[in-house]
Amino acid sequence: MSKFFNQVKKNIGTQGGYSFLLFGIASILIVILLLGFSNRHSSLVKKPNVVILFADDMGYGDIQSLNPLSRIKTPAIDGLVKSGISFENAHASASVCTPSRYGLLTGRYAFRTPEAAGGIGGFTPSVIEKERLTLASILKDAGYTTAITGKWHLGLNWATKDQKVAQINASTGYSNVDYSLPVKSGPNDFGFDYSFIHPASLDIPPYVFLENGQVVDPNIILTTDIYPTRKENTEFSWDKKHSDERAVYWEKGVWWRLGEMSASFRVEDCLETIVEQAEKFIGIQSAEQPFLLYMPLTGPHTPWLPSNESKGKSGAGLYGDFVMDIDQVVARISSKLEAEGLLDNTLIIFSSDNGAYWPAEEILLHGHDSNKGSRGQKGDVWNGGHRVPLIISWPSGIKKSNTYKGLVSLTDIYATLVSLTGKRIPPGEGIDSKDFGPVLAGDMSFTTRENMVHHSSGGMFAIREGDWKYIDGLGSGGFTYPFKINPEENGPEGQLYQLNQDPLETTNLFEAFPEKIIRMKEKLEALKRAR
Repeated sequence: MSKFFNQVKKNIGTQGGYSFLLFGIASILIVILLLGFSNRHSSLVKKPNVVILFADDMGYGDIQSLNPLSRIKTPAIDGLVKSGISFENAHASASVCTPSRYGLLTGRYAFRTPEAAGGIGGFTPSVIEKERLTLASILKDAGYTTAITGKWHLGLNWATKDQKVAQINASTGYSNVDYSLPVKSGPNDFGFDYSFIHPASLDIPPYVFLENGQVVDPNIILTTDIYPTRKENTEFSWDKKHSDERAVYWEKGVWWRLGEMSASFRVEDCLETIVEQAEKFIGIQSAEQPFLLYMPLTGPHTPWLPSNESKGKSGAGLYGDFVMDIDQVVARISSKLEAEGLLDNTLIIFSSDNGAYWPAEEILLHGHDSNKGSRGQKGDVWNGGHRVPLIISWPSGIKKSNTYKGLVSLTDIYATLVSLTGKRIPPGEGIDSKDFGPVLAGDMSFTTRENMVHHSSGGMFAIREGDWKYIDGLGSGGFTYPFKINPEENGPEGQLYQLNQDPLETTNLFEAFPEKIIRMKEKLEALKRAR
């Protein structure tokens, strides 16, 4: 800068000096403006803390600010909407638990890893490849402290008493697992500095907590040692999958499978324990070092066990009451961040792993549409299976509330967060992830992606391109009957919907646009082959 001023002084008074003086003054002003922009920009790009609140089986329509007809009060989540960006067209990469979680943490469609493509049990080995770089791995390399408190459901390599693969004896409920020994290929092996997890869904054994790979209470009993399998006047026939007489079945939505359980574990207290551990983690963080806290919650997935404070308070039964508890989790985490002086530079992401498990009869019973105007439910290839709420709040980074209508996949969170930290995604990683950072900066016209692959619980595929959706089969592909329909002779072999005119996917245009079918099917197959 001093050389620049010397040159200005030297040229004043010489021929053309006046012009140079004007040029010099303009240049100085530009430098000042650039320095000011640089300072403002540096404050914006300071690595934010990241908290991912990942609900389990919660629908887009449960949130009042996204669905004014919701029968459930969600003031804390509504607060995130009012202060941040809500994504109107966000989708999980799959319509069921495990593959959706795999996609979030790896930025990859789970069907690329067959072991991760469907639902798994609590004793299934890890479905994440040994050398795979997760979101936690990359953020840890970027200087973040990383933690998970909640539901893992991506498999664990358990130590066993007989050195065989871990498995449960369906007739007795016992397994061959040695709970005194640490597990392998858990969160701590995939980038998390700290982990406090339940292995799978809260209706799947084993019912234990693991802290940094070690079972917290290895004193093991059976669920039947604590919980009666039935309550008086229980009707058992509501769902054919609840056919195990030794499973706990108290009422609709309140059930869990027979299996091993830590003597101190209580199913009804699981969510509270997860939140307490998260609050402890936040309480020891410093504003000088960024952190990632991934909170995959156990609700409102079954069993629907709302707290006494929420029970009977919603207009959507026990499920709706449990959603109110999820809203309270958001309130508590936000309050803890604020109390520790961390809220301003914390990017909070709220979403769900798939659509709600909320069939048509529940809509009629409660007058509540959990999947808000989408056909189908969890597991299905239709939008009700994979359209999810996605809300991002960041007080120091997002200055204006807005709604983004573009197409977004939960796999895109991977690339977006990596970009925010200033890191690059290594070759071969996050191949199905697109950076929507410009949206967070306020550009609602930005196009994140041109297409997206959907994957149902039953293995049916679909591709979305703009307003068009092609499904490579007939039926729901998931939990809604009929699951799969065999094509009639000379009839349609798949489904094609124009979603801007037919959001409920009721008018199959398969036979009306043969050329579009061919092109979209070819594109789907090409995306499935990509590596």
